[in-house]
Amino acid sequence: MLEKLFRDWVAGAEARHLPIEGIAVADTEQVLLSHRFTPEIPRNIYSHTKSYMVTGVGIAVDEGLLGLDDRVVDFFPEAVPEQHDPRLEKITLRHLLTMSSGMDRPYLMGADRRAGVGLPDYIEYWLRLPVMAEPGSRFVYSSADSIIAGRMLEKAVGMRMGEFLYRRLFSRMDQGWPIWECDTQGHPVGCGGLYMTLTDMMKLGQLYLADGRWKGEPIVSEDWVKAAGSKQIDIAPSDDPWNCGYGYQFWCSPYPGSYRADGAYGQITTILPGQGLVVSVQCPEKGDFPSVKKALHEEFLLLLK
Repeated sequence: MLEKLFRDWVAGAEARHLPIEGIAVADTEQVLLSHRFTPEIPRNIYSHTKSYMVTGVGIAVDEGLLGLDDRVVDFFPEAVPEQHDPRLEKITLRHLLTMSSGMDRPYLMGADRRAGVGLPDYIEYWLRLPVMAEPGSRFVYSSADSIIAGRMLEKAVGMRMGEFLYRRLFSRMDQGWPIWECDTQGHPVGCGGLYMTLTDMMKLGQLYLADGRWKGEPIVSEDWVKAAGSKQIDIAPSDDPWNCGYGYQFWCSPYPGSYRADGAYGQITTILPGQGLVVSVQCPEKGDFPSVKKALHEEFLLLLK
């Protein structure tokens, strides 16, 4: 049943020339099915990176090095402006992870970073931005929130995020040392810029499907897995069925108990606990990704049993 559904979907994608580079299906142990439409090479997985960053946060929380209610200002007191909105002092790690810092507009998105916005120090830049809403009051997707969360992780563990994740995650999951976008000070950005192949990228989904264990060995706690993949904040209603809530740097998905790591242009890993499966896709930067999403939703993910 699964193999036929997969092969039929691939054939339909090819017949319609959908802009997709690859698709794979796995359980906790192995890749079950995969198809490449283009040669497999490491590619930018964009905001899928956020779900890797937050796994590092989860490890640090498990070990008591970080807390969800830790305040940003306490981690970077030297960068807090003398004159600042009192609401700045209320922003916590939890608010960053749920995209509800109160800055109330997207900051440090890809185009901003390419243009040099926020340089040379993203922390100083962000702490001087106006707080426009009560922290925690509403969801506003902003890469800056993820960057600041990643910097809090670095402060907590005493090393750069790339080294920490290599020691605790990448090396243990046979992912090597991936290329990762860094700022001008050498800090990997927690919002994006990791380069991975499709089957390496989907290992994060396999880890979460296995409740935080990789080949039986614990990496992050089951409690963290459940919290990160559960709805922590509502998002604005829309006609898109995939817009159904946000966890900790994971998006909720419209399949029972499902959630996903989601990067721009279609770098997506969907965890389906009810089916015991992970489905990952990678797509090019140019093309009609909404058509890929519609086909995935209506002709594959909804039909998985």
